[in-house]
Amino acid sequence: MFYTVSMKILSYLLVCLFAFPAFATEAVADKDRTSLILNKVDDLWRGASSYAMVTMRVKTEHYTRTMRMEGWSKGKEKTLFRVLEPLREKGTMTLKSENHIYTYLPKTDRTIRLTSGMMMGSWMGSHLTNDDLVKEARLEEDYNASISFEGERDGRKIIEFTLVPKPDAPVVWGKLLLIIMADSYTPLIEFYYDEDMQLARTFTFNDLKLLGGKERPAVLRVVPADKPDEYTEFIYEQLELNIPVNDSMFSKSSLKRR
Repeated sequence: MFYTVSMKILSYLLVCLFAFPAFATEAVADKDRTSLILNKVDDLWRGASSYAMVTMRVKTEHYTRTMRMEGWSKGKEKTLFRVLEPLREKGTMTLKSENHIYTYLPKTDRTIRLTSGMMMGSWMGSHLTNDDLVKEARLEEDYNASISFEGERDGRKIIEFTLVPKPDAPVVWGKLLLIIMADSYTPLIEFYYDEDMQLARTFTFNDLKLLGGKERPAVLRVVPADKPDEYTEFIYEQLELNIPVNDSMFSKSSLKRR
């Protein structure tokens, strides 16, 4: 009503000519920023290689247990955990090499390769599965991510990401929701949704400590949505990143030699 038809057409053409490139450039910049942030989150605990000393606490309806273990990793294909405490389980090891998982039982001196039917079983009695270890994902590689909120919430400046699996990604989740601190990119909470978009579990990150030369959350807790009174908690005592780690450590034959 305030413009003639010709002025409307001219305005529309100007928007197409000048605004679209700006929007496209902004979209590319947002994608690069998102990838950068997610890679920083992914590398908080691993790096190219790592060594960690961790206490795992598990609380279920039927039992509570505490295990102390040490672990090594190289990339996301190789991981080895060895139980240090309690005494009755000392020396028990879990080896992940590529897409295979092996468990070494020192009492019987046996190494067991987990079959496909065992992958959804509990790992070490926790709320994680053996499948979680095999299909360890990198957020930037396996998900299409977008910033769904950025600003102040509950008195903290945060960035919220919505992550949807890429079509060929080896993940079982329908969606992730990740919330991090805007200034340090420290993760605060992560929600996992199943393929029906129902909340399946929640990870929380707490207790910032100096680990691996940088402040990181030292306590990671996972709570299953269908059992809110249960949890598995990982407490980091020590973390070293980007250290020399020999590939031979992650071979099946090395388990008994320990």
